[in-house]
Amino acid sequence: MVPEQAVDNGSRSRGRPAISRRLMLTGTAALAATGAVGAASGCSRVATADTGDGGQLLQQLRARGTVRLGIAGEQPYGYIGKDGEITGSAPAIATRIFKRLGVERVEPFPTEFGSLIFGLNSLQFDVVAAGMYINPERCEQVLFADPEYQMKDAFIVPAGNPKNLRSYADIARTGARMATGIGYAEIDYAKEAGVKKIDTLPDQLAGLLAVEQGRVDVFAGTAVTVRNVVEQTGSTKVEATDEVTPYVDGKPVVDVGGFAFRKPERNLRDAFNRELHKMKRSGELLDIMRPFGFTKDQMTSLTAEEKCRP
Repeated sequence: MVPEQAVDNGSRSRGRPAISRRLMLTGTAALAATGAVGAASGCSRVATADTGDGGQLLQQLRARGTVRLGIAGEQPYGYIGKDGEITGSAPAIATRIFKRLGVERVEPFPTEFGSLIFGLNSLQFDVVAAGMYINPERCEQVLFADPEYQMKDAFIVPAGNPKNLRSYADIARTGARMATGIGYAEIDYAKEAGVKKIDTLPDQLAGLLAVEQGRVDVFAGTAVTVRNVVEQTGSTKVEATDEVTPYVDGKPVVDVGGFAFRKPERNLRDAFNRELHKMKRSGELLDIMRPFGFTKDQMTSLTAEEKCRP
């Protein structure tokens, strides 16, 4: 499991919606193809009921030897590489933690970001491993582990940033044509700043191409995602801006992302959290995430409980 290093040009919310991120091998077509794998594995669904005992899924996963991960084809969080193998920061973390919990294999179930919570709760897969932003609305539907990262936004703009777009307020003020991903948190942040028209595109590579071709003036995404796609394509027609801080009700927002579990499965979530915290304390978590573009600045001590509060 290694990070994607190049983009084959031939070929996230308040939530963090989703995406088939890449016309490489994780574009929409690739998701459709690999989705068949996940769909096949769905036949071994195990019913989950909230019996108040914290759930038995961990024992079931140990017996099965495999955990199914819901991913959304988004770099750098979780996607299928050009070699057809699952990769990304979330699957890399999941592989390490689940082995320590006695589950040897991880299996991808690609879907669109907006379908992740439904797919989880309808037993299509066992865990959401997609860097999903933690917010109160989602906390009503799923159980989050503590976040593995924190994140601000960034923009893809034409080289030289001719409209000087460095905030969502700048986009609103200039009337720049903006795009972002389907279901991304960036939609809400732009609306909060007064942006009136927002186009949605399948992924960040589609966003980069739209900016290159002059169809939009700016594509908004998470800072690591934006930086990675610009670096990987080597485009000289666009650039990534510095980090952008979104505002809600006049207050700055720093989003955090984490793994999501079904509500009854507290035992699995708690066991996962214990291993995650060990990795945070030792520095192992950053070592795993660094190859995917994360830095020490993206590490966080925030908890899911804090981000779930209204």
